[in-house]
Amino acid sequence: MEKESTSGARRRGGRGARERILEAAAALFYEEGIHATGVARLVETAEVSTRTFYQHFPSKTALVEEYLRRYEAGPARRVEERLAQEGLSPQDQLLAQFVMVAEAASGGAGDASTRGCPLHNAAVEAAGSMPQVRELVQRNREDVVRQFTDIATRAGAADPERLGRQLAVLLEGATAMSTSLDSHCPRQDALDAARVLIEHALPEAQPVN
Repeated sequence: MEKESTSGARRRGGRGARERILEAAAALFYEEGIHATGVARLVETAEVSTRTFYQHFPSKTALVEEYLRRYEAGPARRVEERLAQEGLSPQDQLLAQFVMVAEAASGGAGDASTRGCPLHNAAVEAAGSMPQVRELVQRNREDVVRQFTDIATRAGAADPERLGRQLAVLLEGATAMSTSLDSHCPRQDALDAARVLIEHALPEAQPVN
């Protein structure tokens, strides 16, 4: 049922309120920034009352954490699906995330994806103010390095840990530079650079397509 708040804005309680809050957070945090988006803006967009908001999330920080966990799950699932594709060698798997990042740029310049990775954006905004968010992002990035390192080990890299770190830096840099330049070109540049890096790091490597 829709209700009028004392300010005249329509508010919808009941089932679906939590999902509407998360959908509003995903759009507003990404487009306008975490610090710039207050609870009042969130409840207005989600069409819930402030009371309903706090029934689902005890604080804005709790909402930020849930927003990031939900975002994190999506790319992680897509990466796992890509890595599980039949016939992908470890060498191809090392390149898979760069291929996915380049493919995501197919929408052209000006696409919302040039705003960068929500996790990276959150880490910048959370510096010194939201330690839980910083720790969540740090764990994610450590997982990325670990995944690259594990694959590099299977691929026979002489120094898999170093290659894992290098590829993670390259991947992070591609999305950050795309945001800074409002251009998708750095994503393709990162793919090209990853091919060279992988071929150089693997003694028996075949040219990577």
